[in-house]
Amino acid sequence: MSEEDPDRHGKADHTHGPEEGHGKADHEHGQPGEERRYDRQGVKAGTWVNRAVLALVLIALAYIAYALSAAFFPRWWAQRVGDQVGGELSAGTLWGLFYGFVFTFIPLLVLAQMRRSFLNWTWRFIVLAVAVVLATPNWLTLAVVLGNSKAAHAGERIFDVEAPGFRNAVAIGAVTGLVLALALVGASIRLSGRRREVKQLKGRLSEREREERDRERAEREDERRDGG
Repeated sequence: MSEEDPDRHGKADHTHGPEEGHGKADHEHGQPGEERRYDRQGVKAGTWVNRAVLALVLIALAYIAYALSAAFFPRWWAQRVGDQVGGELSAGTLWGLFYGFVFTFIPLLVLAQMRRSFLNWTWRFIVLAVAVVLATPNWLTLAVVLGNSKAAHAGERIFDVEAPGFRNAVAIGAVTGLVLALALVGASIRLSGRRREVKQLKGRLSEREREERDRERAEREDERRDGG
């Protein structure tokens, strides 16, 4: 019996082999960590590649849209204005003043709302986009006057024949709308500043009155104590 016990214990020790089992476990557990780290780096690289491709696609689409717009909208806008004016100088002047003033004055008033403190950056970008869209008639006129495309030159000829006086009237109306919008926004800013000053003064007066009431109450209490 005493000779068989060591053999049994020896077999048991050999069977449990702690070092080899833990080594395999450590080796097996080490590989997934390395794979996860590698995948993380790959995801970051792939994200930047996707962003670069998206930026290039957006730039290409913007260029295509600009090319198509430059080839179509100047002539189209000049034809619409020519249909409204009908070749009359008085009508061209009145329509030019209308477009220049209204579509400069209103977009600038909308753009001034970006200064509102309660708007976050998302809403400020939305306000900016709305202001740009509202000024579309003036952008189209500017594309005809300053454009170098064939459509722009065709639009200039249409303005000369069918909409006399329109371009100069648009410029006068735009300058007038700009001046009035800046004056109105400036007056609004000054008025808001004065309102803040009045509010601050009222707060200071109320605080001073509170301090005086507290002091008078303290004096009356002192008099009562002295009289008592």
